[in-house]
Amino acid sequence: MKAQLDLVGLVVADMARSLAFYRRLGLDLPADADQQPHVEATLPGGLRLAWDTVDTVRSFSPDWQPATGGPQIALAFLLDSPVEVDAMYQQLTEAGYEGGKAPWDAFWGQRYATVHDPDGNEIDLFAPRLD
Repeated sequence: MKAQLDLVGLVVADMARSLAFYRRLGLDLPADADQQPHVEATLPGGLRLAWDTVDTVRSFSPDWQPATGGPQIALAFLLDSPVEVDAMYQQLTEAGYEGGKAPWDAFWGQRYATVHDPDGNEIDLFAPRLD
């Protein structure tokens, strides 16, 4: 049997703060999830995204330490248009999330921007350019 990517897991310092960020991206996450040590959401297409608190990870891996030196993962979210990339970037940065790179027209034919989630993970926002 060949391996199939089924779940991407994020370790978070503050579950409620992290989930608030991903709700702004449009993920449907119940309010009571904010108090849970582990949360999962099934995305369109079936891939799951999961969040675990540091305490949860250390419950089965006591020596776990966060990565150092910069983000170790990047998630890319497709939006419907270049205008939506600009608007989502503005919405997230105005809400206090750190912008990584303001929207630009990438040479590979997409409108692209990068923000950081509350744990420093790079979140790419992109859409095909219309020109």
